[in-house]
Amino acid sequence: QVQLVESGGGLVQAGGSLRLSCAASGSIGSINAMGWYRQAPGKQRELVTTITEGGSANYADSVKGRFTISRDNAKNTVYLQMNSLKPEDTAVYYCNAELTVAWPNRTYTYWGQGTQVTVSS
Repeated sequence: QVQLVESGGGLVQAGGSLRLSCAASGSIGSINAMGWYRQAPGKQRELVTTITEGGSANYADSVKGRFTISRDNAKNTVYLQMNSLKPEDTAVYYCNAELTVAWPNRTYTYWGQGTQVTVSS
């Protein structure tokens, strides 16, 4: 069984930094795209950033220049480095991975449990 385990959330002041990690474990055949989403109270879930297995990344305009996504394919782990955090970045951040399980040979989308990021003024 496959699961995504997130870590790194917390409380920081505006202008601070956090680094989120998400590790995929289980009977994984291959991982395609991985990414991060976030959802604040009263708002819809929004895409923050994604990265392909080849390392190509894209970002939402709201985080471009401040956040950096990276991945370690050997560890099946994706990271999100968040710098210059703003109060509006406060949300639950969810890891996402599109992967193929070892058996049966099917592709699924998996989500982490979410980690809270709170940025104070």
